[in-house]
Amino acid sequence: MAADVTPRAASTSIYATILNMDPAELAAFRQRMRRRYSREEILEELRECALRLGSSPTMREFAQDPQATIHPQTVVDHFGSWNAAKREAGLLPRRSASKEELAHALRQLGERIGRIPNAKDIEMHRGVLPGKAVYVKVFGSVREALIAAGFNAPTREDRIAHSIEFGAEVFLRTGRMPSFRDWEKLRGHRDDIATSWQIYRAFEHTGGAWSTFQYAISACADQLVELGAEASALTSCITA
Repeated sequence: MAADVTPRAASTSIYATILNMDPAELAAFRQRMRRRYSREEILEELRECALRLGSSPTMREFAQDPQATIHPQTVVDHFGSWNAAKREAGLLPRRSASKEELAHALRQLGERIGRIPNAKDIEMHRGVLPGKAVYVKVFGSVREALIAAGFNAPTREDRIAHSIEFGAEVFLRTGRMPSFRDWEKLRGHRDDIATSWQIYRAFEHTGGAWSTFQYAISACADQLVELGAEASALTSCITA
């Protein structure tokens, strides 16, 4: 019995139709089928994907994100290129971000959080901007990156001096010497005040790091009292 060749004939006919289709008709069909996304919808999808990934997404990562609903090519069609879309979304290209772009991203972060960013802030906002390691690689340190971004970033010595002044203010106001355990709560998010561990490392060579720091606080407070300074209007106190 002869084989039925109808399916093959139909398939061949459809294939021939595809080969001979009008490119303009195909483009028009694709345009009709494509969902109309606004630019802001696309930018928001990019930002959300970056937050999920913890970094600025590549086209492949965006395509593989199960929560992303837009095809990467749609992004490119709207913005001209993948990196152009990411820049407009406030995301930096992973490999081609310039020093100026990195510094600008830091300035934007500072505006967003209302203070000078620190290394912890940079890590917490990965996806919107690169991680701390990128800034260290490009600028040499986070502090140098902050200076390039226009911030008055304190040095290690500045932080210790300010920390002694701040500790003296706390001591004069409360009558209680700040402890290692309470320090982080007292300093809050102030970047000009050293963390408890930064203070510990600064004085660890003395054999009793925190007690040495407390001694410096006490000496600073005594000088301020002698000068008649009010706790609410402390002047600079630099200790050796």
